[in-house]
Amino acid sequence: MEAVLALEDGLVFRGEGFGAAGSACGEACFNTSMTGYQEILTDPSYKGQIVAMTYPEIGNYGINTLDVESWQPHVAGFAVRQLSPIVSNWRAECSLDDYLKKHGIPGIQGVDTRRLTKHLRTRGAMKAFISTEPISDEEAVTRARQWKGLVGVDYVVEVTHKKPFHWEGYGQWSADWTIPLGPKVDESRAARGETGRFQGLFEPLAPLSHRIVAFDYGVKYNILRRLRQRGFDIYVVPATATAKEVMALKPEGVFLSNGPGDPEALPYAHRAVRELLGEVPIFGICLGHQILGHAFGGRTFKLKFGHRGANQPVKDLSSGKVLITSQNHGFAVDAGTLNPDEVEITQINLNDQTVEGMRHKRHPVFSVQYHPEASPGPHDAGFLFDEFKRLIQAHKAKK
Repeated sequence: MEAVLALEDGLVFRGEGFGAAGSACGEACFNTSMTGYQEILTDPSYKGQIVAMTYPEIGNYGINTLDVESWQPHVAGFAVRQLSPIVSNWRAECSLDDYLKKHGIPGIQGVDTRRLTKHLRTRGAMKAFISTEPISDEEAVTRARQWKGLVGVDYVVEVTHKKPFHWEGYGQWSADWTIPLGPKVDESRAARGETGRFQGLFEPLAPLSHRIVAFDYGVKYNILRRLRQRGFDIYVVPATATAKEVMALKPEGVFLSNGPGDPEALPYAHRAVRELLGEVPIFGICLGHQILGHAFGGRTFKLKFGHRGANQPVKDLSSGKVLITSQNHGFAVDAGTLNPDEVEITQINLNDQTVEGMRHKRHPVFSVQYHPEASPGPHDAGFLFDEFKRLIQAHKAKK
C-alpha cells in the first residue's frame, strides 16, 4: 500500500506503507542508532513522535517480547529507508511489520531518510502526518499543521502506570541476559523468557539491599532492570504521586525516570520533587533530570532537533573524561536559570554544550540528561547506578 509522510513546512515524502493501515500525527524526529529499533518503538519517551531511523535497513532481526522497554510501543509512526524482507534471529517472535500491525502503528518505507534527517537538522523538528490512506499532498500537510504539537502538552499522564507496583512483582525479568556456554539449550523457549529451566541464560541477581521509590514518568524497563541488578528494592509510583505518598513508603532513595513531552507542562511533578529535596537521596534520568531542573528553580527550553541516538558525546567537567551515551530528548535544562550557589553543572554535551549532568551542592541529589541503562546504546555510564547506591549508603551513614 502507498504511504505518505508530510511535514508542516510543506515537504512531502511518498513511499510504501507497512505496519497498520491508517493515519497519525506526531513530531517528526530522527534517531541515529544502528540497532535497537524495538527498544526505540517501546520507549515511552517517544509518545507523540514519528521516528525516522537514519540506518538504511531496519527490521532484519525481528521483534521479541523479552527486550521491550514498556508494555506496548508508543511511537505515533515509523519511517525507514528499507524494511528488511527477511527476519533472521533465533530470538525473533514476529516481524517488525506484524508488530506494528498488531499495535495499530503506521509505517512508511522507501523514504529518503538522509534527506529527511538533513532537513530536520536544518529546519528543526516539526509537526508531521503519516498515512496509508488515499490523500493529497496538500491535505496531508494541512493535517500536520493542525496537530497540537508537544510544547505545553502533558504526555506523561498517558504513559505512566496508573497504580503503584513492586517491580519484582510485575513479572519482568531483571537479571542480565547472557549467551550460555555448554550444552545446547532450547532456544525458542529461552527466547520466551522461560528461565527456570535455563539458568545459564541469566546472571544471578544481587540480594535486595536498599528500598527506593521510582517515579514513573514513562520509565523504561531496562532502567528498572539495572537498578534491580544493583540490589535495589524498587517500588514504582505513578507520575502524579505526591511527596507525602512517596515518604509513606519509607524509601532510602528516590529515582526520577525518563518520559515524554514538555517538562514545563508537569507542575505536579515539579512540586513533588521540590518537596522531596533534602529528605532522601535523589537520582534523575532524562525527563527526571529536567523535572529536577524545575524543582531547583530553573527552566527548560526546546532543542532545535533534539538528541536521539546511541553516540552522543558527553564531557564530565571534573575529570575531563568523555562518555559516549544513549539519548532521547527534545528539551534541555537552561543552565542560565540555575542558582550557581546551589546547583553545579557536572557534565555538558560536546556537540552543543547543553547541560547533561548536574548535582545539588547541599542535598544528595544528582541527575543526567542521557540514558546510562542504554537499550540501545553503549554502557559507558552504567556506573551511575552504582554512584546512586553509594550516595544512599553515605546518606545513611550520616544519620
